Amino acid sequence: MCTVKDVAATRFIKAFAKHMKRQGKFEVPKWADVVKTGPSKDLPPYDEDWLYIRTASIARQIYNRGNSGVGSYRAIYGSQKRRGTLTNKGMKAGGKIIRYCMQQLEEMGIVEVDEDKGGRKLTPEGQREMDTVAVQVAEMEEEDDDE
Repeated sequence: MCTVKDVAATRFIKAFAKHMKRQGKFEVPKWADVVKTGPSKDLPPYDEDWLYIRTASIARQIYNRGNSGVGSYRAIYGSQKRRGTLTNKGMKAGGKIIRYCMQQLEEMGIVEVDEDKGGRKLTPEGQREMDTVAVQVAEMEEEDDDE
């Protein structure tokens, strides 16, 4: 049995983002093409599918860590702010984007709110769906190794 932890992170995130896009349950908001991902950024992301990739990455983080809220993911997805001649300073990412991704994962049935510990946790259906994508990625990696 292959799980999400057995597969390379970048390959899984790309595959899960494609899976969510194919399903059509994920709603991309109007502001997705103009919003910055945090105060340390100057421009919005260049990739049109960046929101799918961020959501897949958050889903993987919840799979691995669990019971974490928006604040902890703001620190994970934050970056350094360039301040000219001053030294760089660490900044947190925007919370609205992370909150929106988690809400969409809840609507899709992958994640639910954990009443006991706080934060979000995976549902059994979400874990099954993510493990299915991980098995597909592992098969693709085996085919690449054979060639």
